[in-house]
Amino acid sequence: MIHLQDYFARINYQGPATPELSTLKAIHALHPAHIPFENIDVLLERGISLDLNSIQQKLICNDRGGYCFEHNALFMQVLKQLGFEVESLMARNVWRQPADMPFGPRTHQVLRVRIEGEWWLADVGFGGLVLTDPLCLETSEAQQGQHEAFRIKAHDHGWMLQVSVQEQWEDLYDIASQPLEPIDMEVANWFTSASPNSKFRHNLMMARATADTRYALLNNRLTLRPRNGTVEQRELNPEQLADALQEYFELKVESEWMPLLERIVEKAN
Repeated sequence: MIHLQDYFARINYQGPATPELSTLKAIHALHPAHIPFENIDVLLERGISLDLNSIQQKLICNDRGGYCFEHNALFMQVLKQLGFEVESLMARNVWRQPADMPFGPRTHQVLRVRIEGEWWLADVGFGGLVLTDPLCLETSEAQQGQHEAFRIKAHDHGWMLQVSVQEQWEDLYDIASQPLEPIDMEVANWFTSASPNSKFRHNLMMARATADTRYALLNNRLTLRPRNGTVEQRELNPEQLADALQEYFELKVESEWMPLLERIVEKAN
């Protein structure tokens, strides 16, 4: 069980704890604003536990972030305790993948939430383009989020999520319609955190999305995307990188992180 009051304090939520669309929208916006996407533990080879107590300790009590399986496992349990009907689905990331490249595995967890007979897509763990709003799965029309517009195209085996970038629709990830069992998540989590072919094993990746700005970090390149402003990018040295983790991703830098940050910068140069 998740301690809901601790979770609400972590994301600064003070609204009702009722299974209504307004509640889902409110906590879906606050979660990625206060709990960052980050893969520090993968790079430090600490392993990623999907045990709810471990996730609660890390993301809530220790003020850390995590990647999709941690974020959406936590969010799913919160929604269930609030009384929502929710299922876990698996998606395949196809964002800007070259047309001639073979598909990668389905290693992204998303959630399907039923509210008053309608299914909604919830996803608080997709890094730099994380949803800040749940999306209705019952329509293919564009749905405007706090930052970008999204739309969902149904196909024979699920849905394709698309995002509007510079007035062009681009595929983001393909969602399979069959609900998953916990063992499916364990297998995908192992690949993502332990396989030498996983991008999370080779790159520092962080993201946070507030109502005003998207913050993203790929290795030592920091990107700030204001909702109504000019995109800013910076290449950071190790000390600047440590400062950015605290200022933009609200993480307290541990002493054993510094050698990793130095390696990240050295590799990028």
